[in-house]
Amino acid sequence: MDWSFFAEVLIGGLLAGVMYSLVALGFVLIYKASGVFNFAQGAMVFFAALIFVSLFEKGWRLAASAAATCVVMVLLALFVERFVLRPLVNQPPIALFMATIGLAFLIEGAAQGLLGAQVHGLDIGIPDVPVQIRGVSISQFDLFAAGVAGLQVALLAFFFSKTRIGKALRAVADDHQAALAVGIPLEQIWVVVWTVSGFVALAAGILWGCRTGVQFSLTFTALKALPVLILGGFTSIPGAIVGGLLVGASEKLAEVYLGPHIGSGIENWFPYVLATLFLLVRPEGIFGERRIERV
Repeated sequence: MDWSFFAEVLIGGLLAGVMYSLVALGFVLIYKASGVFNFAQGAMVFFAALIFVSLFEKGWRLAASAAATCVVMVLLALFVERFVLRPLVNQPPIALFMATIGLAFLIEGAAQGLLGAQVHGLDIGIPDVPVQIRGVSISQFDLFAAGVAGLQVALLAFFFSKTRIGKALRAVADDHQAALAVGIPLEQIWVVVWTVSGFVALAAGILWGCRTGVQFSLTFTALKALPVLILGGFTSIPGAIVGGLLVGASEKLAEVYLGPHIGSGIENWFPYVLATLFLLVRPEGIFGERRIERV
């Protein structure tokens, strides 16, 4: 067995898994604050990336384009809180879930209606070329993406565990009515979490846009985040990273070593098989919170 080649495939898969983790982080943030799966997260990735690349192509600098897109994501968070979340306070989770489905179509339609549906290439100056590290070829762009994801995880972990807003977010996730009763401003909390989720969507959109181009297919990254969330846990920020690493590594190894025997294209469906098997063993995920309900 060529261990050097195995190491290249494994490391490449791990670094690619970081890209999945960035998308999964947005889902975790919304789920921790509202207890509902945000179906619109993929649309938010596409929306943020499309705004960024549109400004970047007009001659705006990288930092200015990112800052302007952040402002737009804050406005989107205010819109979502006022017109989607506030009317559904204390409603069943399925109502919020259905609302996010409608929101996804609204965001997708607005993005393409205002900015066009053509594919945009994106180059932020980080070349996707291999670098040699102890004889193993690793993509320079993947290393950069891993660094971005690691920084975001560190900041979000500190935000949730050490700040008052982070603690309030956990309280809101447990019980909306109880949080309101003790004086936690539910509307402000939702604006904050959707804003942070929008910033995460921007980072994911830029990195995915550099790899595949900014196009409508970015909305389908939400589907690839599902196995990540199932493995890592819907409520865990570190779990999103670990789940992404497991999905990225397993799909690449399966494609290379199982593909020649059972057919190519394994990486498109292997993560879902892995997630299904994992559900049978630990349905709450590796870092998920195990809940016992008494009836």
